[in-house]
Amino acid sequence: MKKKNKNTATNNFSRLLIIHMIFFVFICLALYLIIPYVLNYPPNSIDNDFQVGVVGIKYTNQFIILALILCVFVLSALMFLYNMLSLKKIKNKHTNKIDNKQVEKIRKRSFTYPYMVLLLTLIVPPAIVCFCLFLFNTTPELNLRLTIIIFCMSAIFSIFSYIVNKSFFINTLVKTSKISNNKVTGLRINLYLKMLLQMLPIFLYSFIIILLLSLSLLTTEKGNLIYNLYHQELANYFSDSEKTYNIDELPNILRQNIELQNDEDNFFVISCNDGQIYYSEEELNTFFQKYLNEFYDKTNGHIYDNYGQNIEGSAIKIHTSVGDCYVGVRFYVFSTSFVTPFIIATIILLFFNILFVLYISKDFSNDIKTISKQLNAIAASENISNEHNLPVTSNDELGDLTIAFNKVQDKTKQYNDTIKSNQETLMESERLASLGQLIGGIAHNLKTPIMSISGAAEGLTDLVKEYDASIDDPEVTHQDHHDIAKDMQDWIEKIKNYTEYMSDIITVVKGQAVNLSSDNNIYFKVDELLKDINILMKHELKSALVSLEIHNYVSSEVQINGDVNALVQVVNNMISNAIQSYNGKPNQVIDLTLKTEDSNLLIEVQDYGSGMPDEVKEKLFKEMITTKGKNGTGLGLFMSYSTIKAHFNGDIKFESELNKGTKFTIVIPLPKKNNR
Repeated sequence: MKKKNKNTATNNFSRLLIIHMIFFVFICLALYLIIPYVLNYPPNSIDNDFQVGVVGIKYTNQFIILALILCVFVLSALMFLYNMLSLKKIKNKHTNKIDNKQVEKIRKRSFTYPYMVLLLTLIVPPAIVCFCLFLFNTTPELNLRLTIIIFCMSAIFSIFSYIVNKSFFINTLVKTSKISNNKVTGLRINLYLKMLLQMLPIFLYSFIIILLLSLSLLTTEKGNLIYNLYHQELANYFSDSEKTYNIDELPNILRQNIELQNDEDNFFVISCNDGQIYYSEEELNTFFQKYLNEFYDKTNGHIYDNYGQNIEGSAIKIHTSVGDCYVGVRFYVFSTSFVTPFIIATIILLFFNILFVLYISKDFSNDIKTISKQLNAIAASENISNEHNLPVTSNDELGDLTIAFNKVQDKTKQYNDTIKSNQETLMESERLASLGQLIGGIAHNLKTPIMSISGAAEGLTDLVKEYDASIDDPEVTHQDHHDIAKDMQDWIEKIKNYTEYMSDIITVVKGQAVNLSSDNNIYFKVDELLKDINILMKHELKSALVSLEIHNYVSSEVQINGDVNALVQVVNNMISNAIQSYNGKPNQVIDLTLKTEDSNLLIEVQDYGSGMPDEVKEKLFKEMITTKGKNGTGLGLFMSYSTIKAHFNGDIKFESELNKGTKFTIVIPLPKKNNR
């Protein structure tokens, strides 16, 4: 059993790991696909030699490294969690007894760790990613935006992990509750804070992802618009592809003929051959220059300053005095005057949404506290059904819960009153029904011998008259007198047999009338049991046109300790139920099998009738239940089970399949003297 429990715990933890890894892979794939779009990565800038040249490592390789690091963290955290909550630690190594202090430690951890895991999986992965991106020489702005995205995904994973791990924590608490005082310990968090911890990360994730995605789409649209505007101006002015421009005059030409859309926008002139910067008002980074040289033709002169940056460029190739050069405008998609109010508005909106979530959580928590307080007051009462109903304080699901509890309380009052008033009536009805059935069987069983005795008396009367008339008849011989005497003796023998049969019936009925609560420490044999069953059930079986097939594999020497009349009544009840399972269908069979097994007497009553539905099987022997509707009370089997348990120290088992039949097995321990 211990090995089985250990394997079960290991299997549960293995499933926990698999579920976490599947969701982790799903999160990683989602991140891998959405990051380039959400952060507005420039076209043709990832997973190629260009990225290796400007960053030193490809996007996919970066992602795999980060994913592996985070995977190691998740696995290590789960292994630590499993080790700290393992029930293998609850036994003292030296005494091999349960250590109550260790049990309380595990329970305390089970209450505290869910929130610790939630916070760790929410905070640690973004911190790891931020540090790794710093090692990859990522720009601070891109690092911040990536960290925010990882934080959002960590929020999703942390909530998922919390939900999945909760079953593991609850399972530990349930198992330890059986060996502890089942008290609440460890970190306690109010319901509204718990709801905030679960709802706020999801809300933040949704809000930030939508914000970044909207910003990315807006940046793309505005960037394309500004690029097209500048590109059109550059193409119009430098439309003469054969003209050669003086390199020193280009800055003035650009300032005089190209109108800048923003004060922060600036011009640049870069050599097409060696990448030398001839003119630029701001320092151009390596990304901008390499992107211009490698992808000018593919993007038609649409240049990007870096990954996820707010700076782009529009360039055109011309002939100059020093060779071919790129001239163009490096522009800001959004100026600081736009970004700052946007960030402030976002923070304000986020603040009010957090307050709203707090209010909803607090309101919900207060409603539950009110109901909990009232329920505790009712539970502290000696008689719950006599307490006043809970007041309804909210018009929602909690109000429905209160109303439902009040209905249950009202029903409980009604049921208590009904049970008290009907209990004696129910028992009396069952007793009278059993008595009526018994009397019916007695009447039928006695009817045959009484009629036979009456017939024998008439036969004897005829013989007496015949003998009296033959006394003076000279034709009557001695042999005739002997024949008449023999006929009279035959009728007397029949009357004697019928009276003995009636005496047996009366003896059995008298035994059945004895109170079953009496404890008769006597012994009886199987033959006596079968004889009484046959006598009492003969009429009911014959009336239903059902035959009882008896298969007795028990030695006649085996003795059973207890009251034979009590066991007869139990078996008869089962045979009656078996008869009724055929629903009046004639020419059916009931098998009554007696055998011994492992020092026990097994009495099996098998029918092949309607069987029992699942809802009846679940409640059988636990409460009074019947399949006969208004015609039954359910007391028969319930009392039979109580009789076997109380008077024979035995048990009753059953097997039943709908429309295929039912088998009841009475198990009675045999006295030790049978084994000598």
